[in-house]
Amino acid sequence: MGNTVEIRWHGRGGQGAKTAALLLADVCFKAGKHVQGFPEYGPERMGAPITAYNRISEDEIRVHSNIYDPEYVVVVDETLLEAVDVTDGLKEDGAIIINTTRGADEIIPHLKGYKGRVYTIDAHKVSMATLGKYFPNSPMLASVVAVSGVMDKYAFLREMQTSYEHKFAKKPEVIEGNMNALKMAFDEVKLLEEASPSDNTENE
Repeated sequence: MGNTVEIRWHGRGGQGAKTAALLLADVCFKAGKHVQGFPEYGPERMGAPITAYNRISEDEIRVHSNIYDPEYVVVVDETLLEAVDVTDGLKEDGAIIINTTRGADEIIPHLKGYKGRVYTIDAHKVSMATLGKYFPNSPMLASVVAVSGVMDKYAFLREMQTSYEHKFAKKPEVIEGNMNALKMAFDEVKLLEEASPSDNTENE
């Protein structure tokens, strides 16, 4: 398993976290990797918390359990920071990627003392700018590829172009917007720096 990257997705029903995990598995498979992409089974009501998983490896994957100690966690809906322990089992040499506009002082307290890298992206801004509607899964999909490096950026974009051309064969007008969302997300995902301590020297 040393060659295997494990990813856990947290979202809400209807936001496309499961779809993004399956798309990531598909494009990595087409790039020649061994993959798994699957949701955690349970009721998927609109708005209810859902979890999905990826395993991506250069070698054959022989394990078929849920993922308990991922290298990467993707949080599609920031309200889950208050509802779910999103850093549970997350390896500190990995990273968490959160869809949010909030800064470190608001985000870090929700991460249960996690000391690894924290990335943020405003998926709402990206999807509104490129698609005109809020579809967070495309920006979050690109952001996890950017942060994890599970495949080359340009190979990823090529495979996604092919995937969208197949998926939207009868709606070609949406292909450009989705591709632009992916490309913009690579530029928009940022490493979150810890907030600087307030200068309280005048009170000392």
